[in-house]
Amino acid sequence: MRTQATRRGDSLYIYLTGELDEHTVAKARAEADAFIDGAAGMSRAVFNLAGVRFMDSTGIGFLIGRYRRLQKYGMTMCLEAPNAGADKILQISGLYALMPKI
Repeated sequence: MRTQATRRGDSLYIYLTGELDEHTVAKARAEADAFIDGAAGMSRAVFNLAGVRFMDSTGIGFLIGRYRRLQKYGMTMCLEAPNAGADKILQISGLYALMPKI
């Protein structure tokens, strides 16, 4: 799992690439949290999932954890470009009600 971030305007974009599962989530969590902590005061974070090849329930937990962390900073969270498999998991789990797909 590779995690990168960039700022555009008042938004933090976090790009995830690889597999988001129990073997990779700890590294992704630490990196994403560092990006979030460094962007306190911005209005939202957009998680770009275009590069995520596989995501299981651990990935859902990862997203919920980042959502909670962002709430502490008063930031909203959006999801961008999930592949068809991830999109189905996100729809079924109801996560789009918390973090809309843009």
